[in-house]
Amino acid sequence: MTPEQQATLSRVQLPEDWKTALAPALLSPQMDRLRAFLRAEYAANKQIYPPKHEIFQAFYLTPLSQVKVVILGQDPYHGTGQAMGLSFSVPRIIPKPPSLQNILKELAADLHIDISRHGDLSHWAKQGVLLLNATLTVQAGMAGSHQKQGWEEFTDAVIELINEQTDHTVFILWGSYAKHKGRFIDARRHLILAANHPSPLSANRGGFFGTRPFSRTNEYLLRHGKSPIDWALPQN
Repeated sequence: MTPEQQATLSRVQLPEDWKTALAPALLSPQMDRLRAFLRAEYAANKQIYPPKHEIFQAFYLTPLSQVKVVILGQDPYHGTGQAMGLSFSVPRIIPKPPSLQNILKELAADLHIDISRHGDLSHWAKQGVLLLNATLTVQAGMAGSHQKQGWEEFTDAVIELINEQTDHTVFILWGSYAKHKGRFIDARRHLILAANHPSPLSANRGGFFGTRPFSRTNEYLLRHGKSPIDWALPQN
């Protein structure tokens, strides 16, 4: 690795285990272009979500060595205060968006637990559930505004890495966008749970409610000698 590459890696705000494993992706031309794009966005004083210090929050809360489940989203939320660097999750003081409300309804029906008053999914992330969006930033009020700038190649590399370096991981893929990422996953080594997206338009067509992803995940983890996820979110 050249001194320039080492300097680039040293500036990346990722935990060391992820940074080391993802070095080839982080040093790729696509990531160089992405960094240039983001610098220009910030220089233009655009409001970018999530805040800079939370862009890689999923990786900080879920070290590579602890990944047991991956829940893949698309973009961060683009509303004020919603995005927190975890797919589908919002801070406790923020009202739950419709997709998250449907996820928690399915959780309650699947495991017969009460729906939490908040939508902060950090409790899952700290147990090995990587809450990964395919695109890790977005401009305020503009869904999809940071797509096709390099994030997709980076998150492809994340999924490939988990596929190769872990065994018996559960990948929960909701919607066609997430299912497309499934091409990197070896279904002989891992469990893929694919269903419709939890957004109201998709979920109400069928194919999301009743799919029991939470109990099926725990059954698979237990079958392969791993501890199950405590999916019940703390009420306080």
